[in-house]
Amino acid sequence: MAVLPPPAPGCASCAAREAVIAGQARALQEQAEAVTELRSDVVTLAAQVAELRRQLGRNSGNSSMAPSADDLPGRTPPQPKPGPKRGKGGRKPGGQRGSPGSHLAWSDQPDERVPHFPAGECACGADLAAAADLGVAACHQQVDIPLAAARVTQHDLHEVACGCGRVHRARAPAGTGAAGTVTCGLNLQAWCVYLMAAHHIPVHRCAELIESLTGARPSAGFVHGMLRRAAAAVAAANKLIRCLIILAHVACADETVRHEAPCDRAEVKRLRRPAVAAAGLKLRAA
Repeated sequence: MAVLPPPAPGCASCAAREAVIAGQARALQEQAEAVTELRSDVVTLAAQVAELRRQLGRNSGNSSMAPSADDLPGRTPPQPKPGPKRGKGGRKPGGQRGSPGSHLAWSDQPDERVPHFPAGECACGADLAAAADLGVAACHQQVDIPLAAARVTQHDLHEVACGCGRVHRARAPAGTGAAGTVTCGLNLQAWCVYLMAAHHIPVHRCAELIESLTGARPSAGFVHGMLRRAAAAVAAANKLIRCLIILAHVACADETVRHEAPCDRAEVKRLRRPAVAAAGLKLRAA
């Protein structure tokens, strides 16, 4: 690189040259700073583009996104999963050999038979209602659930007078409550307990479901109270089951719990004691 001689004192051209050099140096410095800033912006924008591409590349196949989000604009749909091999070495579609299968079996004793006869007129103009019956030509069976509508049954208790003068009144059926009151029958009570205990349906939804299916609308308080009444009814059986678990040589205890309503902590501890005792017996046996 050539080195310029120092400017001569009092030389106008030398002073102009130095001014041009200084201006160019400032311009180069400003350009260097601008290039550094632009490089920083490029790095930031590249990171943002990479993040946007990563987000757009997410779908239900490579992330926890719902499948409904795969159709959004810009989304890349997931790759189809490879299906089972067909042909040589692969399983044939449909049921496999040896599988029992399932179907609606024909019933030799249907619950109801509905006869159907042709209606209208024949091509000759005669009424088919007066035609001779040749018997059943074809049969179709259909499995359906009858409409389960709630029925109100009133039990009238009659009184009779004996010849001796004594008056006797018939006994009320079990579960009917006091005279002049309305109660829910055993079938409706069983529905409430079954839906809540076996299928974990909440109290209010259980009441709505029974109303939709039967037309009867039990209150939420009655439905919730059925849990305690059912627990009291099977208390003896539960006590026997606890005893059998405690006396068993090996017992498998599951910690899964389900709360139906707020209860006393002492009651919860009392109910857990048999499981703890069974676990202790299992450990001692091991």
